[in-house]
Amino acid sequence: MNAQAPTAQGRGPSSQARNLHWLLTNLVDEVPGIRSVAVVSSDGLLLLSSDPDRADEAAQTGENNGPRGSSADLATIVSGLGSLTNGAAKLMNGGVVKQTMVAMDEGSLFVMAVSDGSLLGVHATPDCDMSVIAYHMALFVGRAGHVLTPELRSELRKSMESAQ
Repeated sequence: MNAQAPTAQGRGPSSQARNLHWLLTNLVDEVPGIRSVAVVSSDGLLLLSSDPDRADEAAQTGENNGPRGSSADLATIVSGLGSLTNGAAKLMNGGVVKQTMVAMDEGSLFVMAVSDGSLLGVHATPDCDMSVIAYHMALFVGRAGHVLTPELRSELRKSMESAQ
């Protein structure tokens, strides 16, 4: 993770940004079966990723362990799936979408609402324990949702842009 990305003021990341990075690292390191994680803003921009440098690395090596090996691709998928399920919920008068899960032959994708339209996306292995991943995602959302303020989202966007 790029925990040392400078903020717009030229200093290191804020304590809230460091805490979110720590929570994300913990999620990936402690939950078996997680391949990659992305936090996406309501407008589809990548705010936080478990592997911000993977896009360049995957392109150079031809490796494909995730969606094209890129956090940006995972963010795009998460944003699109979030938009699709929100639209479906409106058409069905279903209320707010809390979680979406897609099971595939070669993996699983989980999307959970964080706050203000932000989304947490997890790409997992096919043999993962879905209930364990969903539980830990809910813990992340509970801990991160209240600190994901507009100011922090702006800081995280700038940090991700400078990492690319």
